[in-house]
Amino acid sequence: MLVKLTWLAVWFGCVLGIDASEEERILELDAYWEEVSKVVANGDWEKYKDACHPEAVLVSGSKEKSLPMRDILVRWKSEFDATKAGTRSSKVDFRFSHRYGDEQTAHEAGVFVYSFGVEGEEVKREYVHFEALLVKKEGRWLLMMEYQKSIATKEEWEKLK
Repeated sequence: MLVKLTWLAVWFGCVLGIDASEEERILELDAYWEEVSKVVANGDWEKYKDACHPEAVLVSGSKEKSLPMRDILVRWKSEFDATKAGTRSSKVDFRFSHRYGDEQTAHEAGVFVYSFGVEGEEVKREYVHFEALLVKKEGRWLLMMEYQKSIATKEEWEKLK
């Protein structure tokens, strides 16, 4: 299936005039975001932490704060642990409005939806406008900055792909 998607992406790239290296970068970034979604759903805190650069920063537009991601990860650990234990469900999905970059850097923006809940309660969904800055180090994409800009709507989410 991945091989078919790769060839399809290359074909569209040729038709639309996008070079193969750009298509490869987008496929790598798609894989990065899919892995982030998977580790959130599995409650794998260590893998989530490993997806972030050690000096990563979280910017919160709603709280008007900028904090080291390592501090945020400590706060989020209990949610990851509860998800891993099966007492909480967690899921995150991403859609993009722009994806800029080159072979070593990426600036991506869009909306993510974070769904979570505990058994017996209705699942909650948070739609968030976000921007992410990533760098590629030793062949791996790492999050350098996550900017959770503002609350988004389901309608804004649905407009993106």
